[in-house]
Amino acid sequence: MDVSEDVRQAFEQSRAVVALESTIITHGMRWPRNFEVARRVEQVVRDEGAEPATVAVIDGRLKVGLSQVELEALARTGADATKCSRRDLPFVVKGRLSGGTTVAATMIIARLVGIQVFATGGIGGVHRGGESSLDVSADLQELAKTSVAVVCAGPKAILDIGRTLEYLETHGVPVVGYQTDRLPAFYSRDSGYGVDYRLETPAQIAGLLRTKWQLGLEGGVVIANPVPSAFALDRQDLDSKIDAALANAVKEGISGKDLTPYLLQALDQSTDGKCLETNIELVLANARLAAQVAIELVAADPDRIDTKKQTT
Repeated sequence: MDVSEDVRQAFEQSRAVVALESTIITHGMRWPRNFEVARRVEQVVRDEGAEPATVAVIDGRLKVGLSQVELEALARTGADATKCSRRDLPFVVKGRLSGGTTVAATMIIARLVGIQVFATGGIGGVHRGGESSLDVSADLQELAKTSVAVVCAGPKAILDIGRTLEYLETHGVPVVGYQTDRLPAFYSRDSGYGVDYRLETPAQIAGLLRTKWQLGLEGGVVIANPVPSAFALDRQDLDSKIDAALANAVKEGISGKDLTPYLLQALDQSTDGKCLETNIELVLANARLAAQVAIELVAADPDRIDTKKQTT
């Protein structure tokens, strides 16, 4: 594992660090937009006073914090890189391959070095029809057992959100709405479902996280941050487009880990690029909130990070 010098210094100085995933770079957007957005997301975290740690696998090394050269190379590789979830990490490391890390893999690597807060776009979940296909994202199992808070805009809109919530509830994963009683659905501010608890400030969220983990309750927390109103899309209109994209995916035999990027690309095309712009804005908003929460965690417990865990 390689921890970048900037991230290492942040640990040594007990400054807040925010993990960022990299499948949004490799599989979520295309060059050069993916590189531009990745840099913007990192800068948002820095502007709030925290240190960004983009996580990826490069030539078989687990990376926590990428240089600009590494970030650009990963962005240029794009979908040719491996999409790395929990099951893929040993193969990618052993084969000295490169890949973008999903929510699950990013949580694992963040936990290994002591990062407690992670920002992403949306979490994976139970796919529509999942009661028959058993297509359930590994993100949910990781949230059940890995103690990292995930700031997101809720589950991805392409999912069966009701069943996703049931799965999280069964495994004891709290779903917290940031300044909202309603669970957002990625592009939309209201999925039609509520959250478990509503909290109003980053300090309150940090307090919840400390209490949960001090009680010995392992596992993550979903911090649902609705997309900014100016960029929110109509949920009913999106649902009809999702149904059409799912029907096409079935015809083309697309499933498994290829399904999500296929559906997201189809939605972007059917909305004339609006979905991509909304995706970018919600990721930036999530990075901002994650930095604020991470700073509150450090302020309350500046000695929480065990720097002996930082491995080279």
